[in-house]
Amino acid sequence: MAAGTTPIYVAAPRQSWSQVDGDGGAAGPLKTQNTALDGTGTVLTVFTANATNGSIVTHLTARPAGTNIATVLRIFLNNGSTNATLGNNSLIDEMTLNATTASAVAALQPYVWTPPSGILRLPASYKVMVTLGTTVAAGYVMTAFGGDF
Repeated sequence: MAAGTTPIYVAAPRQSWSQVDGDGGAAGPLKTQNTALDGTGTVLTVFTANATNGSIVTHLTARPAGTNIATVLRIFLNNGSTNATLGNNSLIDEMTLNATTASAVAALQPYVWTPPSGILRLPASYKVMVTLGTTVAAGYVMTAFGGDF
């Protein structure tokens, strides 16, 4: 296939999520802070691109799991290698997550992040990772929506 001359389409839609507090952490939503602004330290990988042809991400949702203080969600792109190496990560965006209060009569609204161009195209094996700026009580359930080429 010649580069740039043949259109490609998503072969399969895919959603991806994790139920651990950072990669390898305790079971449950993302709660623990990571003060590193470079993608190193404890991160949560929410999407890994197809290892052969890559993938796209159309949006991420951060759904509060209950009462939380305000924090910031940091979104990183990783080249598919260890995030412990600074040069493998790039901070691509941040989103303020306001304080939330659990309620028995009102829904907690999700936060939705959409890539600036509407679609984040990922080369093979690249990862989308997230961190929180401060530790929160109930945490956030992160889900990525996209597809594989």
